[in-house]
Amino acid sequence: MTDNVIAFQGELGAYSHQACRISRPGMEVLPCRTFEDVVEAVRNKKAGLAMLPVENSTYGRVADIHHLLPESGLHIIDEAFVRVHISLLALPGTQLDQVTDAMSHTVLLGQCRNFLRNHSIRSVTGADTAGSAMEVARRGIPSLAALASPIAGEIYGLDELAAEIEDFKNNTTRFLVMSREANHDRRPNPAGGDLMMTSFVFRVRNLPAALYKAMGGFATNGVNMTKLESYMVNGSFTATQFYADIEGHPDDAPVARALEELAYFTSSLDILGVYPADPRRTGATRAAG
Repeated sequence: MTDNVIAFQGELGAYSHQACRISRPGMEVLPCRTFEDVVEAVRNKKAGLAMLPVENSTYGRVADIHHLLPESGLHIIDEAFVRVHISLLALPGTQLDQVTDAMSHTVLLGQCRNFLRNHSIRSVTGADTAGSAMEVARRGIPSLAALASPIAGEIYGLDELAAEIEDFKNNTTRFLVMSREANHDRRPNPAGGDLMMTSFVFRVRNLPAALYKAMGGFATNGVNMTKLESYMVNGSFTATQFYADIEGHPDDAPVARALEELAYFTSSLDILGVYPADPRRTGATRAAG
């Protein structure tokens, strides 16, 4: 049944695949070429859920995702925080001092600069992380290694020559689990914790200080806003849409009052999802409300 399938972008062994294993261990996985293909797989009922990365603690937000979310027609039902552990993977029997080149996505290459420099290993840009591991296995060259997740090594039969070589040991990616159907029920995260999150997009009306006034309702009602980002719509400098995450449920009185005040100053307001906060959220990821 496709309801028991979760789609992700990338090859088997990608960090999105790891997120699927952690968040939905009992589901089958469907690798997709692009983020748009992931969304289409759920829309067309080839998959029941989508796993989409939205931001990384080191790299920042994932490009184009915030444009894709409101247009997807899907709803956020969960979030998953995944620690990004990067391994150096090579052909079986290879020794570390034999490796002269390491292939991976540019983001991972940038996150392992110290290790690569200390071992005089050159960077080789690959299409993605798991795809680089697959390519290393295909080429069969001992001097060429891949930077990827440990599960990519398992899948493609590579040896792990070094583990957790990322420069920043708190390197974490946040993923969103999305579905065709919204679920605004209060429900605890299976791993613990009962804090709810609400995500939404909005555009402010053409009024002086409209954004400032719209945000005032969250401050006066004590609602913590953990994220607020803006991006242009349709390539226009004058059409700006905002994406926000807040702590709380729309039925909570303070949240309801804040959203009501926000609606007065906006020309559009769409709730993208109401979902349990991942217990791995920490004070370091929170901004002042």
